Amino acid sequence: MSSKINKKISIHDSFKSSYNVMPFLLSALFFGITNSIAKAIMNNYLADIIKISKIDLGVIEFFRELPGLFLIFILAWLYKKSDKKNYKIAILVSVCGFLGLTFLGTNKWIVVFFLVMNSFGEHISMQVRQSLSIEMSNPNMSGNALGVMTGYRSIGQILGFLLVPVFFLILSYFNFGRADAESYKIIYFIAMIIALVSYVFVTRIPELDSEPKKGPKIYFHKKYSKYYILSFFYGARKQIFITFAPFVLVLNYGASASVMALLYALTAGLSIMFSPLIGKIIDRIGYKKVMIADTLILIIVCFFYGFAHRIFDHQTAYYVVCANYVLDSILSLCSMASLVYCKDLSENQEELGKTITTGISVNHLISIIIALLGGWIWQTAGIEVLFIISAILGLLNSIFATTIKEGKYIAPKIVTAE
Repeated sequence: MSSKINKKISIHDSFKSSYNVMPFLLSALFFGITNSIAKAIMNNYLADIIKISKIDLGVIEFFRELPGLFLIFILAWLYKKSDKKNYKIAILVSVCGFLGLTFLGTNKWIVVFFLVMNSFGEHISMQVRQSLSIEMSNPNMSGNALGVMTGYRSIGQILGFLLVPVFFLILSYFNFGRADAESYKIIYFIAMIIALVSYVFVTRIPELDSEPKKGPKIYFHKKYSKYYILSFFYGARKQIFITFAPFVLVLNYGASASVMALLYALTAGLSIMFSPLIGKIIDRIGYKKVMIADTLILIIVCFFYGFAHRIFDHQTAYYVVCANYVLDSILSLCSMASLVYCKDLSENQEELGKTITTGISVNHLISIIIALLGGWIWQTAGIEVLFIISAILGLLNSIFATTIKEGKYIAPKIVTAE
């Protein structure tokens, strides 16, 4: 079986030959650069320039995750537009967020407003990238297609993360300090320019052959109930990983923006290798086994996040948590399994796109709760309790994933002119 999984599969094997998929993949790459630059500097920007507390972090993340919760309504409003047009809108919204972060002040709530605007663009793009990947894929190759797209995005993330230390080095030559607000503003401006490059590639994505949209703009169906619940659990796990894991390194271990950028670059590099492999594994052994294994390993990850400082000396604990973060980033790629499960349940592309949107909103319902409570739990009860709760949620997710019945619903193949 392992030889079958490791068999070389080209881009053309994963995607329909009738579509020129390269503009789409390059748009994902350049938008990956943009988002990774913003991600690499955000925690240090908030800690060093805005001077936020642990509880403030939870409040800020609450607002940043609201776009994901409201995504179902946002895309209902954009219902009649194609995924390509929605992708263009997503990038332009992010560009507006970068403009505000570049040219307006460092007042906490102004910064939060434009971080939220940037988050709107990022969340819209999340859904359309997944939907476009699956729609362009060949039959029974959805996992591979998602893996290829994620791989291209990861290449962009590596480039973006590696650029951040270079930017700070160049800025220091012109007497801009690492704790200088102007340094961060210049880097946000560069991220905006790269986002516009991604926009150019999006304009070159071919319009997909799809039937006119019909049916309800907001879609729920009982056959997707387990997918919604899995999305709920994943939202909790994702919020811990995205928000609190990096902040552990920044606040508890003093990691600089450059160190965080290099760590992000490493995880993105590993994502390039592992995302296609995980996609192949999902297609080969099934999404159910991947879901169960993913969240069981997550329990170990949560243990080291919460207790490394109690087991090891400070420096060793720092290295352990860094390694832990890398493992966590690889495990997060397994979320592709739930998307393939969703496709297995769906009857057509439109239903699939709507359901993915609903799933993103459902997982953000728990995300905003975790964002608010997480900072308070960390502040009042300690980091150990925060990650114990995360581990319990991971265990519940694994137990629930055992109830999934693979292949119960098989979506009919959509015939497209080749």
